[in-house]
Amino acid sequence: MEHITGSTQAPNAGAELTIGDLARRTGLSTAVLRMWESRHGFPTAHRLPSGHRRYREEDVELVGQVLRRRDAGIRLETAIAEAAATRVPDSPSIYAELRRRHPTLVSHRLRKSTLIALSWAIEDECCAVADRPILFGAFQTADFYRPSAPRWRELSRVARSAIVFADDWPQTAEEADGPVRAHLQEDAPMRREWAVVCDALDSTACLTAWELPGQSAVPDRQRIFEALWTVDPVAVRDAARVAAGVAATAGVAAARPLLYELADTPAPRVTAATGVTALFNRIVAYVDRLGH
Repeated sequence: MEHITGSTQAPNAGAELTIGDLARRTGLSTAVLRMWESRHGFPTAHRLPSGHRRYREEDVELVGQVLRRRDAGIRLETAIAEAAATRVPDSPSIYAELRRRHPTLVSHRLRKSTLIALSWAIEDECCAVADRPILFGAFQTADFYRPSAPRWRELSRVARSAIVFADDWPQTAEEADGPVRAHLQEDAPMRREWAVVCDALDSTACLTAWELPGQSAVPDRQRIFEALWTVDPVAVRDAARVAAGVAATAGVAAARPLLYELADTPAPRVTAATGVTALFNRIVAYVDRLGH
């Protein structure tokens, strides 16, 4: 199974319309389209390395849908939220989407044991301070998820929604009260990925990584991943949208309403130094513990 890394990815093949093309096709000015994107995060553009926007044919219909709803008396922000929520993100990979949309995020090659420490720190901090977060976790296989199942059962109790991704899930009674489980098809890019996403009004964090190929003979916790992480609310929201889209495509009924909730751009906020320090302290403690 192939996975294209962020360093070699081309822009989405279907995103071929410039902002001028979209303006001509919809009857809106480029200034209005930029204003909508700035205020409402819609329409969503793919960015070239040069920074230029590219849109898909689907965006023409989505903008037209907003205009028709607005003309029918629906408030603009409501019409935009409804249209945006009907669009499942086209990326099937959290890692690839963040590399594409946030090229300033730095990628690091880490062992799985380090990823576990980062994940536990994010999960613990999210459970401790986040108010009813939306949570996603990607574990590659159900066997890898099983040791984390007790932690995620606890997380799902404090979350507004919790969804985990892996391959074939065993139907066991002890896992029935935990997070919603999303099945990844054999060719799904996220079958090679590790991710923890916490999206909440008061606390955000995301860790995402993809496994480098050719490691079938490497001991599990020594496997190497290319990883990146962030507490930026906008980047975390982008990761959450991809995860919700993948879950919706996998047939998880609870994921479709999440696309509506995640359609809006998160409100600007300053990440408190105390919160980042607390997360950093948890990371250091877990890395030290797993390093022995």
